[in-house]
Amino acid sequence: MTGPAPVPPSQEHPVTHAVIVNTRQQYAVWPSGTGLPAGWQATGWSGGEQACLDRIAELWTDGRPTPVRRAAAEDARRPAVQLLATARLWLREVLPEEARQIAAGADAGLNWLGGAPSEQTRVAARMLDRAAGAGAHVAAWGMYLLFRAEDALIVGAMGFHGPPCDGSVEIGFDLAEQARGHGYATEALGELAHWALGRSGVNTVVATTTEDNTKSQHVMRRAGFELLDGRDAEGLLVFRLSR
Repeated sequence: MTGPAPVPPSQEHPVTHAVIVNTRQQYAVWPSGTGLPAGWQATGWSGGEQACLDRIAELWTDGRPTPVRRAAAEDARRPAVQLLATARLWLREVLPEEARQIAAGADAGLNWLGGAPSEQTRVAARMLDRAAGAGAHVAAWGMYLLFRAEDALIVGAMGFHGPPCDGSVEIGFDLAEQARGHGYATEALGELAHWALGRSGVNTVVATTTEDNTKSQHVMRRAGFELLDGRDAEGLLVFRLSR
């Protein structure tokens, strides 16, 4: 990987994040002073979070994985992926072309616990693919893959049902059967929900589930969500996390 030489940040723009890159030539912004996720390395660029994102957009106009670039050379609009981290996981945004491959039954060149994405993950990928096809997909407000830090295997997926609307955003999740019972869903849900609440104009994150899905309900409660009175239009229980 080659790129321009780093530029020291000014005192007006403190260093809080760094630009990192993986072997698939995807770029991401990562908090400074923390260990890098498996398979990623520093590029030498650092600064504030927005400054790093701006720098990626300016210098690296195509941050998709190499096989995705080959498969869809016409789609060069996305310079970076959103990347978040917890103690045991890292959450990496899914790009539209990756979602298209996953929805079609492929593994998108990724390593999945159990060998392949679950059907629920494929359903979420189809939602993202349809949104992208309709021009309604908004960067960072789609689907995320949950990579286990110890071995970089994907243990599940989590994401938003669309960009925020009237200060609220809905979130959903799915975990590989082999990964359940270890607290991964709670860990990831708390991270992604609080990331959303930290965005301008977002004050509420909601999640829904059926009454008999007690495991999902426990995950939501452990992540700090509260059960609201009543049901949504489809008769589902509604949980909420607010600022």
